[in-house]
Amino acid sequence: MFDLRMIPQEIYDSLRNNFGDAVLDGKLDGVLDPWIKVAPDRLADIARFLRDDDKLQFDSLMLLSGVDYTGGKLGVTYHCHSIKLNHKITLKVEVTVENPHVQSVESVWKTANWHEREAFDMYGLIFDGHPDHRRILMPDDWEGHPLRKDYTVPEYYQGMKVPY
Repeated sequence: MFDLRMIPQEIYDSLRNNFGDAVLDGKLDGVLDPWIKVAPDRLADIARFLRDDDKLQFDSLMLLSGVDYTGGKLGVTYHCHSIKLNHKITLKVEVTVENPHVQSVESVWKTANWHEREAFDMYGLIFDGHPDHRRILMPDDWEGHPLRKDYTVPEYYQGMKVPY
């Protein structure tokens, strides 16, 4: 049987050939998890392509996590895996704190549903097109996003002292 697994450079080249300038950057060599940075407004199309292309078949989103890069930048990291072809790649998007909008990939990989809600709750990232965009860990009336580096824990919540 032939090994159909693609190396990160081949995955990068495939994305670059199909999405051009929407592929912004990449670190493919000398890292444990090779990554490709893509434009947040093209993310859903890129995710669909990664899943549906016969040579890629990224059928599993293993992890989606929010990131606070400081300096007014937030990001989302997507660890993608093809179970059938046994290759992996990490996608990254960056947005500003003032405009924290990223396209949802929940319609591509259902596992993103919970992860996108968590990233919204903890970092304030807004996933456009998410079917249930609301807090998942914090109370609905909680102010702020606790995993942002500039977050200050309130002393009181609804009259109760907040332990920290």
